[in-house]
Amino acid sequence: MKGALFRFRNRGRRVLDGVQGFGTLLGRETRLSGELEGTDSCIVNGVVEGNCRLDAVLLLNEGARWVGSITARNAVVAGTIEGDITVHEKLELTPTARVYGAISSARIAMAAGAVHEGEMRVASPSDIVHFEEKRALPKGRRRSSRD
Repeated sequence: MKGALFRFRNRGRRVLDGVQGFGTLLGRETRLSGELEGTDSCIVNGVVEGNCRLDAVLLLNEGARWVGSITARNAVVAGTIEGDITVHEKLELTPTARVYGAISSARIAMAAGAVHEGEMRVASPSDIVHFEEKRALPKGRRRSSRD
């Protein structure tokens, strides 16, 4: 019962809040050519050339690059996608996200600074959320060696 209440209260929150763990990690210095399929959530830090069918969460980190089409249950994009992405539940585009291709998702959260060039399809226009990243540094402040 308590777990159900927790899920209800966090409904609509960030995708990564609900991830129990990642089964696959592609390192920053790794390049993968081919198909990625599965039911484990996946973190990509490197480069992928190929297509993806993932019944889980895909996290494409800042600096990562994907060339090909992606289909996932949920996705968080902080890197670059050159191809189409279809997300069945929720897609989050962080301020560093770059998507050059069609986007299709039931819900989309797009941070200020994210770039998208291509067609966008959502369940309804009210399912697109634009937001400012609250964890970013204040405007005009630069990181120092102490940050």
